[in-house]
Amino acid sequence: MTTKSAGPTGATQPATPTRHLTPTPAPDAPSTIRTFEMRFTSTPRGARLARRLTALRLDAWGIPYGTDAHDTLVLIVGELTANAVLHGHVPGRDFHLRVHTSADGRTVRVEVTDTRAERLPRRPAAVPETDGAEETGRGLFLVSRLATRWDWHPRADGPGKTVWAEWVECERAR
Repeated sequence: MTTKSAGPTGATQPATPTRHLTPTPAPDAPSTIRTFEMRFTSTPRGARLARRLTALRLDAWGIPYGTDAHDTLVLIVGELTANAVLHGHVPGRDFHLRVHTSADGRTVRVEVTDTRAERLPRRPAAVPETDGAEETGRGLFLVSRLATRWDWHPRADGPGKTVWAEWVECERAR
């Protein structure tokens, strides 16, 4: 799948462009709106890969590694994808991640869709009461504190739900 090199030591280039690494705006959207979406296996490895690919994409979109915005968004993606694996897993089914920016680039929306309809997210009322020994139970609390707003809705094209969170740059220091 590579082109022929110019010589025995010449570099080879892919014969086709790597579409998954280049920004692909929606056909009817302005070119400033950026979207990344992909299906991942409903496993811890899939959640980890989703988080890492999102971090890479955010950096390519001008939200660089090491900034508060980047770290916050990657944490939101990590929590929502981990919840999809832990609470939304159906054997043999994947989860879907979609991350996109607004036209002005100040709002980033994260959507994670799974296929389990009977386990719905609950709004955390206050700081989770734990003795510190538990390793779970604080994901949506973190999302509620980091995101400008979040919610969920039933999946439009089948069983399941979509949990989404929006982060708005000017409102992050609430």
